[in-house]
Amino acid sequence: MKKFQAIVTAVLLSLLSTSSFAESKGGLFINLTTDDTWAAAKAILFAHEKVLKNGYKPVAIWMNVRGIYLIDKKRASHVHGLMAKDGKSIQDMLRDFIADGGIVIACGACSKAAGLGKNDFIPGVKMGNPELVQGLLFDPQVKTLSW
Repeated sequence: MKKFQAIVTAVLLSLLSTSSFAESKGGLFINLTTDDTWAAAKAILFAHEKVLKNGYKPVAIWMNVRGIYLIDKKRASHVHGLMAKDGKSIQDMLRDFIADGGIVIACGACSKAAGLGKNDFIPGVKMGNPELVQGLLFDPQVKTLSW
């Protein structure tokens, strides 16, 4: 009888954990390595409008390699193609994303290599560190996408 109770308990716990996972939509971690504004605009639009606004959380964009230049508040940026109709720059798009709860992370090593620091970035950008990046990257409910 005890063995049967143990099996029933295990099955119930399994079902409970599965149902809580089904209720949670999980999140997205975007690895943005380019300063090409067309590609970046597509990544940000996807992260913000298609993922974050549809209830997935957390949604983070990791700005690294040349992507680090897109968050430098001294550099002007623009949006190509169909996204130009809104008249928003990449930085405007990132500000809106952050305001809605998105996370923008600056790669620390890339920032240093580019001669940039926290004060050079648009407001709301988080400086990356292993705990922050790995906490998102290795979360089993967060998917990863590179742009």
